[in-house]
Amino acid sequence: MPRTMLTDQHWQKLKAILRNLSIHHNSNLLNFIEAILYRMRTGCPWQDIPSAFGPSNSTFKRFNRWSKSGKFFILYKLFASHSDMEWIFY
Repeated sequence: MPRTMLTDQHWQKLKAILRNLSIHHNSNLLNFIEAILYRMRTGCPWQDIPSAFGPSNSTFKRFNRWSKSGKFFILYKLFASHSDMEWIFY
């Protein structure tokens, strides 16, 4: 498994936020979020995301659906309004 970003504490907080946005937890939600964070951190193409996160094409399609539906924009606005500098990437 590649190095992941979210601790159990972070994941519990994020899971509650996602639940409030009507994004329900399923078996691969954590892997999906970690795959996005991995891609943001490394800048790799979608097809180069490690298979430990799940199929790269499925991850991309889900990311694309979330982007088009505005879920990421809502998350961004929420994080920006409650920033604790913990989510900043250098």
